[in-house]
Amino acid sequence: MEPNKISGILSIILGLIFLICPIFSTAFLTVLIGLSLIIFGIAIILSGFKAFNIVVGILAILVGIVFVGNIGALSFIFGLQFYVIGIILILAGIVGLVSDSQFSKIASILIIILGIISFALGGLSIDNPLFAAALIGVALIVQGVRLYME
Repeated sequence: MEPNKISGILSIILGLIFLICPIFSTAFLTVLIGLSLIIFGIAIILSGFKAFNIVVGILAILVGIVFVGNIGALSFIFGLQFYVIGIILILAGIVGLVSDSQFSKIASILIIILGIISFALGGLSIDNPLFAAALIGVALIVQGVRLYME
């Protein structure tokens, strides 16, 4: 079986899990986003030992540790995650634009756009975190169908 079809099937299954079990999905996403922020922070620090890179990297690592460790305040944290991730992505995009890093300027602009989109999703999910889980589930299913049809 082709890798795209396997990825599509896995994406559809994951999307259905998000729709069927939104509470579990938000807890899973909280941990996953926390781990991603920790790795992202380390990568930002290692990309260039400049003061701004180090500050953004340490901020990402600290927020990641909070997300991984504080699942008890799930609904509050899940809504705020989009805001925090949006801010960190916007800062990382700005770092990419002003630094002499190996990231292209187009990639930095796309990172800023993703940060703005994430920030907008924060507004939608702060009132109802299950909305975000449903939105992610539908997006995964659509992506899975697209991958499977390729």
